[in-house]
Amino acid sequence: MRMIRLVCLTTALTCSLLLPGATTPAHAFESNGPDIAVGNVTAHLQALSDIAAANGGNRAHGTSGHNASVDYVKGKLDAAGYTTQKVAFTYNGKTGYNLIADLPGGDTTNTVMVGGHLDGVSSGPGINDNGSGSAAILEVALRLAASGETPTKHVRFAWWGAEELGLIGSTRYVQGLTTTQRSQIDSYYNFDMVASPNPGYFLYDGDNSDGTGSGPGPTGSAQLEQVLGDYFTGIGVPTRGTDFDGRSDYGPFIQYGIPAGGTFTGAESRKTAAQVQLWGGTTTAHDPCYHSSCDTMANLSTTALDRNADAIAHAVWTVAQVGDVTPPPAACAEHTGTGTLASRATSYQPSSTGFAAAAATIRGCLDGPTGTDFDLYLQRRSSTGTWSNVAASESSGADEEISYTATAGTYRWRVYAYSGSGAFTLGYDVE
Repeated sequence: MRMIRLVCLTTALTCSLLLPGATTPAHAFESNGPDIAVGNVTAHLQALSDIAAANGGNRAHGTSGHNASVDYVKGKLDAAGYTTQKVAFTYNGKTGYNLIADLPGGDTTNTVMVGGHLDGVSSGPGINDNGSGSAAILEVALRLAASGETPTKHVRFAWWGAEELGLIGSTRYVQGLTTTQRSQIDSYYNFDMVASPNPGYFLYDGDNSDGTGSGPGPTGSAQLEQVLGDYFTGIGVPTRGTDFDGRSDYGPFIQYGIPAGGTFTGAESRKTAAQVQLWGGTTTAHDPCYHSSCDTMANLSTTALDRNADAIAHAVWTVAQVGDVTPPPAACAEHTGTGTLASRATSYQPSSTGFAAAAATIRGCLDGPTGTDFDLYLQRRSSTGTWSNVAASESSGADEEISYTATAGTYRWRVYAYSGSGAFTLGYDVE
């Protein structure tokens, strides 16, 4: 992530430094996702608060409060058309639950997972920790179902149990998958405590640009961080990194090499003077009611909740490719090649030896991974056996397209990962 955000006017050749605490950028930002109504999110939180009040004041593992919380979320998802599983597990002699919800459709070999823990501690209702993340994810899931869109990638939401006892539910889930099933998880976003009353705006440091703690996340985590970073930059809110320190449910995913990301607004640590200058607030704890009885509906920043709910939607719509991302057009669909590239690496398609073509129009459409810069080249072999570029598409994005009027000869495609890494699809035809 970048530590200093520059906001550039689109109508002039000038840039202005984003001032601390600024809430609007110098130009309009269009999120890939919808605006999530924060009132709907707080309504879910009120329901969780009422559940805690009716069940001994908490929603901890093994309690009727946690079970009722799972049933509340499951009921909303079932009504919206999700395929849900309430998966029981036992820990410390008590029964807990993971709730898994799959949106029908999308490529199940490329599954985007979004999750957060639904349990709380026994000392209070757990509204910020982690009712806030649970409620925001729920509303995004309901909005996705209501959109009627079928994402290109499969989307799976998860609400974990017994996180407060050591990431028990999420660990049981990931460890219970086969190697093939884990390989089909394209990415995992985790949202835990997204409405702290004295908030910071932290992104899990996928690229280790902060250079502290446990290092970067698995390959692809930097791109997940960048998607969220782009959103907050777009709305004029600076961000900082938070380490993959194993304190939340991304832990078992990164243990198995699954790319991860997410947001966090702070827990018991104190906001520094520099952070106050950046975001406002006071040099007190980000959440003074962390793991306490006062973690109630009064212990929320609705501004942070609103921003994070919208950021979650932006991330889901972007990474899962909802609505505005289409497959290669029919003109590029006669042949398909796929591959995975590390940054600055090359793939030749359909092979390094190429394909024969008569005098014709050759078209190619590259669909690269979100948040990267992949380039596409068409190369022709000379009579001496050397290859040279005859057409190129080198935009700053992940997707490229070429249409080239060719003479008879031998050609090949070169896919180049200029920046970022991940899986790509190349569609091409010869007419």
